[in-house]
Amino acid sequence: MSNIPENLRYSKDHEWVLVEGDVATIGITDYAQSSLGDVVYVDFPRVGDKFAAHEAFGSVESVKAVSEIFTPLAGEVVEVNEGLNDTPEAVNSDTYGAGWMVKLKMENPGDADGMMSATEYEEYLEGIDH
Repeated sequence: MSNIPENLRYSKDHEWVLVEGDVATIGITDYAQSSLGDVVYVDFPRVGDKFAAHEAFGSVESVKAVSEIFTPLAGEVVEVNEGLNDTPEAVNSDTYGAGWMVKLKMENPGDADGMMSATEYEEYLEGIDH
């Protein structure tokens, strides 16, 4: 089964969220990066851009396809991972660390509580894989 850290929350679009106060760090899950294959480019929003929950905020280009990335939460972009411009492969090699994509100041920090826990996400994946 995929690598699913317990301290994160998960979306059905295969994004992960790390909540620290009112800031959410967002990336794609191990399941998503392995489905995509080798990531060659990541397209980000700009700092200051605002998004509604479940709105596309960028895309990931891999050797197989280009996939949109959705923000599971509403908020304003406060930081983007510029390091991925030089090393997009970090999305594959360290998806929950150096492969993070954006940090979002959440409109409503409580919204993250409605996302899936690691156990719920693992059960969700089992439903997809069978």
